[in-house]
Amino acid sequence: MSRRTSRPRRPDTVTVRSPRTDPASPCPCGLPATYEECCGRFHTGSAAPTCEALMRSRYTAFVVRDAAYLLRTWHPGTRPPSVDFDPAMRWTGLEILDTTEGSAFHTTGTVTFRAHYTDDGRPDALHEKSRFVRHDGAWVYASAVFID
Repeated sequence: MSRRTSRPRRPDTVTVRSPRTDPASPCPCGLPATYEECCGRFHTGSAAPTCEALMRSRYTAFVVRDAAYLLRTWHPGTRPPSVDFDPAMRWTGLEILDTTEGSAFHTTGTVTFRAHYTDDGRPDALHEKSRFVRHDGAWVYASAVFID
């Protein structure tokens, strides 16, 4: 998942605080499990077994503002030097709309999703088809096509 914006960038002096998510909290990705049992285990080192699991864990990394995980799971050929989080943005829900391939038996896959958020309190959504590939045996985010 990437983030496009047409807003001017806020000054670098803004401190971005991670929203509160503890291990026992419901996982922000929407699956019926705790953060620790679901996406938290990928954030702490386990490899995502499918591209959908990686997509969900990357969405959750945006929610909890885990830049290190996002960079670690981004293909080195398309990875930016850093990830900036907009302090006015809050991710509020994820809908997985479609997946193609992306299992343990594949080397590529796609996930089409809609990620809901508020920006300065205004609701909006990011509709994207993300492409994932295997790199050194692990799923990584490669690129995306914005649908809306």
